Amino acid sequence: MKPQRVLTLVHRDLVPPDVATPEESFAAPWRMEYDVVSTLRERGHHLRVIGVHDDLTPIRQNVEEFKPDIVFNLMEAFDDIGVFDQNVVSYLELLRLPYTGCNPRGLTLARDKTLAKKLLAYHRIQVPDSLTVDIGHKVRLPRRLKYPLIVKSATYESSTGISQASVVGNDEQLAKRVQFIHQSIGTAATVEEYIDGRELYVGVMGNARLSVFPVWEMVFSKMPEQNWRIATERVKWNVTYQQKHGIDTAQADLPPEIAAKVQHVAKRAYQALDLSGYARIDLRLAAEGRLVVIEANPNPQLAKGEDFAESARCAGVEYGDLLDRILVLGRQWRPSRSIY
Repeated sequence: MKPQRVLTLVHRDLVPPDVATPEESFAAPWRMEYDVVSTLRERGHHLRVIGVHDDLTPIRQNVEEFKPDIVFNLMEAFDDIGVFDQNVVSYLELLRLPYTGCNPRGLTLARDKTLAKKLLAYHRIQVPDSLTVDIGHKVRLPRRLKYPLIVKSATYESSTGISQASVVGNDEQLAKRVQFIHQSIGTAATVEEYIDGRELYVGVMGNARLSVFPVWEMVFSKMPEQNWRIATERVKWNVTYQQKHGIDTAQADLPPEIAAKVQHVAKRAYQALDLSGYARIDLRLAAEGRLVVIEANPNPQLAKGEDFAESARCAGVEYGDLLDRILVLGRQWRPSRSIY
């Protein structure tokens, strides 16, 4: 790929150093940012990295000074509010500036888990039966929802607020967990059917034409029998906890016809939510063969060794080539190609 002038947007407190050892970067909060920035520089791209928090002015200033060909967007929130990330991308579109990752409409639809489930269900894609409980409201559980249930934030990503206590088995536990989401996370709560099954992830890339990576799976080889097999915050981000309980991810061992079905459903979910650039679709495969889409994650974690990059590598796409493909998709995307 011809070298590009790339303005990289990161969160204010995640601006990576110019140089870091593998040991320093592995456990650092800016690990993904460092991997992306250092790799793009190694491949000859000209980068400027800026930290953004609650002010868009630095973006405009750096666009005028640096004159980038494209923006590599690593923002997952604005002013610490996750659902505001689509506003950053909308601003880039107003500046007529190409950017990597998902478009504003796709971000809006995917971040609103309640609306996303309704859209997926409309397209006959199986999702967990669920209920949304707004802040200040009490749970009124409809008869169709049976225990066990799992309680999550209605908008937050990265397993924020999810723990073993998120799976509830009675009215008292349910009320306490909904209150926890309202008070500690500060969002509405989603109460949904707990799907007991294999935790699968599928990486999807593309705008109009899509490519799908091999199906990935989270395994819990040493998890105590009484624990729920769910991707809690500790499961995702605590290395010590992962090692203790044998938690890892790898290519899923599935019959070819099942793997193809999972990939097909992931593509349908990607299209139904009008996603672009790249995303990870999370699914559960129940024992009876029921395949359920749990959620869609536009602009997923891009660090080396994480699920998305590893599934790409398994498909023959090395990390540097993956980032270049993301840049190419960003250059090709046009707002007019969306359905709005």
